[in-house]
Amino acid sequence: MPSSFRVRPATPDDKRPSFDVFIPAVRELSARQGAPWDPDPEEVWGNQTAFLDFLAAHAAEWWVAEDDESGKVIGYARSLERGGMFELSEFFVLPDNQSAGVGRALLDKAFPPGRGDVRVIIATTDVRAQARYYQAGTVARFPIAGMTAKPGVAAGKALSNGLEPVAATADDIGALAALERSALEFDRGEEFRWLLDNREGYLYRHGGEIIGSAFLGPRGAIGPVAATEPEHLPAILDHVERRAAELEIGEIALEAPMVNEVAMRHLLGRHFKMDTFLTFLMSNRPFGRFDRFMGFSPPFVL
Repeated sequence: MPSSFRVRPATPDDKRPSFDVFIPAVRELSARQGAPWDPDPEEVWGNQTAFLDFLAAHAAEWWVAEDDESGKVIGYARSLERGGMFELSEFFVLPDNQSAGVGRALLDKAFPPGRGDVRVIIATTDVRAQARYYQAGTVARFPIAGMTAKPGVAAGKALSNGLEPVAATADDIGALAALERSALEFDRGEEFRWLLDNREGYLYRHGGEIIGSAFLGPRGAIGPVAATEPEHLPAILDHVERRAAELEIGEIALEAPMVNEVAMRHLLGRHFKMDTFLTFLMSNRPFGRFDRFMGFSPPFVL
C-alpha cells in the first residue's frame, strides 16, 4: 500500500508508465479469475502503441495516481467523449496498491458524475470495480464474449443476400458515421480516420444501399462491425474471415455482444472459441441496437 499518493492530469510522458500498470493489473485479475494471461509486455506494447497513442491524444480525461514517496505511477484512468457518449476506456491500479483509495480517486476524476448523456464502460468481471461502476451510475446490461478462431479460406465463398464489399476510404467517413449512429445513437468521429489508417475498412452494399461496415487489423483484430439489419452479419463476418485467411493471419479475434444472437450463432457455427474472460457493457441507460453491432477489438472501447 502507498503511504500516500496524489492524482494528477496525465501528460504524454505517462503513456508507457500507464501501460506498465495495465499489464500487471490485467495479469493479476486474469489469474484470480482462472483465465491466466501472461503475455510478453514488449510484444503487447508494440502491437497496441498506435491505438494507445490515439487514446492519449484524444482523451476527454486522463489521470494518473503516483506514489508520493517514489513518484512511481501506480494507477491510471482514461475516458473518451463522442458527442453525448462519455466512455471510460481504461481504469487500472497496480495489484499491490488496490483497496487503498487509489481507484476511487481516479474514477472521480476520469469519469465524473453527471457527464455525458450516455455513460458507458466495457467492464471486467472484477466485483470491486463493478461496485464502483454502479456507484458511478451505470448498470450491467449484457456480457460481451471475446471470440477467436483460425480464419478459414472457405468462409464467404459466395456472399449471401447479394452483399457487395467495397474498400472504405476517408471519403466514406460520413457514411461510416451514419451507419454507426443507426446502431448506437452515436458515432466515433475521428476514430474512423484512425481505423482507416490502421485497419482495412469495408462498406457493404446491397442494391446500391450501404447496409454494413467492418474493420480488420493486420494482426487479426476485427471491429467495429455494424449492419442495418442482423441478418446481414453472417455474410459480413464471412467476408472478413476470408480476407484474414487471404492475408495469412494466424488468428482473428472480435468482441461479440452476447445479446447479438445472429452473430453468436454464426461464429460458434464457424468454430470460434469463446474466451472465458468475459466483459460487460455497463451504461447509465439502455441505448443502441446491439443485435447488429460488434465493438472494437481489443475491448478498450465500444
